[in-house]
Amino acid sequence: MLGIIGGSGMENAMGALGKTESHDMDTPFGKPSAPIITTEVDGVTLAMLKRHGEGHVFSPAQVPYRANVFALKKLGVTRILATGAAGSLREEIAPRTLVVPDQIIDKTFRRAGSFFDDIAVHVELASPFCPSLRQVLARASAASPIRVQHGGTYVAMEGPQFSTRAESEMHRSWGASLIGMTVMPEARLAREAEICYAVVALATDYDCWRPHPNALDQFELLEEILGNLKAASTSALDLIRNSLHHVAGLGTSPCPCQTSLELAIWTDRSLISPATRERLQPILGRVLAPRS
Repeated sequence: MLGIIGGSGMENAMGALGKTESHDMDTPFGKPSAPIITTEVDGVTLAMLKRHGEGHVFSPAQVPYRANVFALKKLGVTRILATGAAGSLREEIAPRTLVVPDQIIDKTFRRAGSFFDDIAVHVELASPFCPSLRQVLARASAASPIRVQHGGTYVAMEGPQFSTRAESEMHRSWGASLIGMTVMPEARLAREAEICYAVVALATDYDCWRPHPNALDQFELLEEILGNLKAASTSALDLIRNSLHHVAGLGTSPCPCQTSLELAIWTDRSLISPATRERLQPILGRVLAPRS
């Protein structure tokens, strides 16, 4: 099952056909942002979730990331393709360009970033985005006229305010490509849940390091950014739709993302309480199951 995390209109954009089912779920971390919609498109079962909720009610810092990823895991999702708006930190990444980043710098600081509050678990995150899913997106974009850049570093900032110009220049000096507010802790939680994860970032504008055209007032500038977001969102969902048969081709191919807990649990397993085992069963069940 493929999870898709994005914004409004996903069902129509993904070409959902036939029966769809809405799942109003609960988790040990509360409710997800919105009911999860499941359907089948091109032979792939999809579970679609609106990250910011119906009507965009959650700011980036308030998104229930743990509940979202946990609910997708509980439904049986094994891979996630996500979308998210971002500001460009590079001249060559023009607005409306799609970027499939391969690295993250995490500057968030107020968000719960782990499922494991009472045991010590350290997952490997050197490659925060799944290589196999990134290859799927590369193959899907090869035959597409959509502007897609593969590779680049995404800076995840806390927000909800945007960067100062000094911060934007600092991020550029780090060699980063994009600045956004939503990929962390989502990517880290997916790795803890042993779910493959990749993101298609939507460049909506140049971040404030690049002066905006003097001819545009603030209202016109906002209109331009929203127009870029709408166009890039459509392109991103088209790209994901075009990647579905490549995703189907992965089948049950093994991926290191899906065994990330194998050596990550440092707590003596005999000391992990029955309550914790039960609460986190969808995530810990595989690695704590008795071995024959």
